[in-house]
Amino acid sequence: MPDRAPQPVDRQLPTDEARDLISLARDIAQREIAPRAAEEENAGHFPRETFALLSRSGLLGLPYDAEYGGGDQPYEVYLQVLEELAAARLTVGLGVSVHSLSCHALANYGTKQQQVEHLPAMLGGGLLGAYCLSEPSSGSDAASLRTKAVRDGEEWVIDGTKAWITHGGIADFYTVMARTGEDGPRGISAFLVPGDAAGLSGAVPEKKMGMKGSPTAQVHFDGVRVPDERRIGEEGQGFAIALSALDSGRLGIAACAIGLAQAALDEALAYATGRQQFGRPISDFQGLRFMLADMATQIEAGRALYLAAARLRDAGRPFAKQAAMAKLHCTDTAMKATVDAVQVLGGYGYTADFPVERFMREAKVLQIVEGTNQIQRMVIARHLAGPEAHRAG
Repeated sequence: MPDRAPQPVDRQLPTDEARDLISLARDIAQREIAPRAAEEENAGHFPRETFALLSRSGLLGLPYDAEYGGGDQPYEVYLQVLEELAAARLTVGLGVSVHSLSCHALANYGTKQQQVEHLPAMLGGGLLGAYCLSEPSSGSDAASLRTKAVRDGEEWVIDGTKAWITHGGIADFYTVMARTGEDGPRGISAFLVPGDAAGLSGAVPEKKMGMKGSPTAQVHFDGVRVPDERRIGEEGQGFAIALSALDSGRLGIAACAIGLAQAALDEALAYATGRQQFGRPISDFQGLRFMLADMATQIEAGRALYLAAARLRDAGRPFAKQAAMAKLHCTDTAMKATVDAVQVLGGYGYTADFPVERFMREAKVLQIVEGTNQIQRMVIARHLAGPEAHRAG
């Protein structure tokens, strides 16, 4: 079977610097990430050394200010870098997205002093972050979280458990939402907690269907003391900060999903053009040709959708509805494209000899994280028709 190398995505980029960044990301992806992806995922190995390389290469803080060690790149560029990384290995692409999400609160709501003190190490100093919002009993209903932060003089004492935390137990810092006041969204505040804080511990990572190289774990806070200067924003502002971060984070998930879908299409196309049956390549058969055409069309549509939302964000315009649409469409596309890729490869697609079975297992989680796709539909509908009318009693 001939070796048909995937063609680079034809991208419209705003600057020469952006083109250089894409080339750098693609080179690292092909040289350092993709060759070891299958083996390391199978072994459950988290590639911390890859994140150190990305940090040294300036790819771990792209959408943030250069003043603090970021890349000063618009979101439309950052997301396309994410797509390249995710196409090589979803654990890496999603990990970069989660790290960026973890930096959002401090970069956008922190004081100047906080940003000067912490952001350079977070953005370009080799540190890795985690974002702590969900809990065992509050996932989609995040405003009902129970982790508490009680003031004790100039410190806060945090007690509780966070759940489904990417990089849980291995992160260098955690952006934590905790209850400091009344029930509901107005009683939540945000804190920047160091990973080595006394009383902070990670549980045994979850055993997952896919993304076995990315640790997902509960994080326990047992009397963790955090000075007040590590509170981000005003008391009671934490939930608004969290939602703001999630709007941007959903675009990161959308870009990762399109990267994964593109990788699946590339594998399916290489197999279909090389596999001979009935004396000709199976890509000659109309049923498969139409399947490949549909995959490519939905991927291009998803890419256009997440980039349109990113450009709204870069222009300072509202983009929450478009972010929800992008997350919804792109992750559904990734699921469909990976299932179809397995079908194109037939029996071989169901074996670990080819990566498409891993892609299919990985795609499923993208429909769940950072707001399930049912939640995305609720968000979109609220923008279209207004809030739901709740009947009393």
